Amino acid sequence: MLRGIRIVEIEALGPAPFAGMLLADLGADVIVAHRKYASMPGAPERSLLDRGKRSIALDLKDAGDVAVLMRLIATADGLIEGFRPGVMERLGLGPDACLTVNPRLVYGRMTGWGQDGPLAATAGHDMNYIGLSGALWYASLPGEPPMAPPTLVGDIGGGALYLVVGMLAGIINARTRGKGTVVDAAIVDGSAHMMNLLMSLGQSGALATERGQSLLDGPHWCRVYRTSEGSFISVQCIEPKFYALFLDRLGLAADPNFARQFDRELWPELGDRLAAIFAAKPRDEWISLFEGSDACVGPVLGPHESALHPHMAARGTWQAVDGALQAAAAPRFSSARWTPPKCPARGEHDAEIRADLAEP
Repeated sequence: MLRGIRIVEIEALGPAPFAGMLLADLGADVIVAHRKYASMPGAPERSLLDRGKRSIALDLKDAGDVAVLMRLIATADGLIEGFRPGVMERLGLGPDACLTVNPRLVYGRMTGWGQDGPLAATAGHDMNYIGLSGALWYASLPGEPPMAPPTLVGDIGGGALYLVVGMLAGIINARTRGKGTVVDAAIVDGSAHMMNLLMSLGQSGALATERGQSLLDGPHWCRVYRTSEGSFISVQCIEPKFYALFLDRLGLAADPNFARQFDRELWPELGDRLAAIFAAKPRDEWISLFEGSDACVGPVLGPHESALHPHMAARGTWQAVDGALQAAAAPRFSSARWTPPKCPARGEHDAEIRADLAEP
């Protein structure tokens, strides 16, 4: 889909290289400017997040290498960097310098706190950003500390995906108006923006400030339960017709308390009763009981077990490449078939990229 678009990525950690990977998955020519030596002890020679990219090794404190990078930037549609505010400027590679050599450039900046504001210059990580944004608030049962899946809500959801959307919007704008832009993709902003679907429930009274009292936060029919052998099963039968199927399969359709699906006062008691019920049998027995129904019950699987599930296997969602499990590109397109590309070694394409940049 993105063939013909070139992105220059400055090596960083976490959401920035993930954004570059996603753009490469979609067909962009992503050239990552790696450091000449790995910055993290024990880092793999070939990172999964570099799949489909080309690599050039540069020292951004060396004037000659910076000149090479600037010539590369002059050929690009976009640039991605993931440093704290001010770092690229100190290297002479800030937006003003880059837009001077390429006025149509979309300059993508990936940070946790954003380019400005009281916290902009301070360190932080995924949970800090989503904790401040409000996105972590509902991520547990009442009385338990909030805990979201690592990286997914902040680094990837609120960070990398918003950076990619911003880059694509900027590139479309540059191609229609001939002018580049700077994309300020902050995890704290993106993760707050993702809350708007949940916040919309507040318009109908279905979202409470107190945890455990909202439509998607606390009901016995919207939880994960432990089974007898220590596995887990997810239950989220929100609509009454699905909830009725759920109760029927469990033999609880005639119970007057369970019939009161939206009675908040009963949710803790009914949650405890369901916890005891699900703890009495292993996960696979429960899956067998609900199989083929619309009761909205399913297993909670780890990635390696997920890869073996018939649905996931049929779609080829998880693939093992060179011994490393990885998820296939998403979304999918009817006109394109994706196959796992290789992950480059640091500086693998130096000669090729430098030759392309050689002046005639």
